[in-house]
Amino acid sequence: MHRFFVEQINPVTKVTGDDVKHITRVLRLQKGDVVTLCDGKGFECQATLSECDKNAVIFLCDQMIPSQSEPHTKITLFQGLPKSGKMELIIQKCVELGVYEIVPVLTERCVVQPKESFSGRIERWQRVSEEAAKQSRRGYIPKVAALNKLPDLAFEKYDLVLVAYENETMTTLKSVLRSFSGNSAAVLIGPEGGFSESEIALLKNRGVVSVTLGNRILRTETAGMTLLAQFLYEVES
Repeated sequence: MHRFFVEQINPVTKVTGDDVKHITRVLRLQKGDVVTLCDGKGFECQATLSECDKNAVIFLCDQMIPSQSEPHTKITLFQGLPKSGKMELIIQKCVELGVYEIVPVLTERCVVQPKESFSGRIERWQRVSEEAAKQSRRGYIPKVAALNKLPDLAFEKYDLVLVAYENETMTTLKSVLRSFSGNSAAVLIGPEGGFSESEIALLKNRGVVSVTLGNRILRTETAGMTLLAQFLYEVES
């Protein structure tokens, strides 16, 4: 069933913007056809096309229900800012996997050092998140937050915070998750050069748990989606 995001679902809901062309010209939906409408916040409903023109499509909506595609555990990815177009790939794949929020982080070893407003990139990355949410039939559009510096991050609201660290040899992800019973978590992934020893010390002093992802060194664009997939497999199955 076709799926569309709207700002708010009402008994009679109007869809406007780029989706109108997709509904009427690409999919060629007609009166009586049924789609799924999502509010982007975790709720959805079945909706019947009532009428349409070149500017809007009107749907009659059934009762809203929680989206069944959303993980029970809300996981935030704090991603060390990578170079070139890697961030778009990271956002796309992690949204498909079920991440709740993505926060780009400036660290000591980031190759990219922005000298001007970052808002344009954030807006583009948010569009990547929305497209990935549509493709993967999510009921929630993960937020891409503003760029943060590592020392400024706040972790108080999370039940568990993990950092993937290549020099960790004792604590595995599986061993930590066996005793996890919370509803929210955060994971930190370094940029291409990883985290410095001083950054790892800072994170550990703030209660962040350092874990190993195995005997092989993963690229920054691989590590986040690997940790996320393993985390959700362990706690959601």
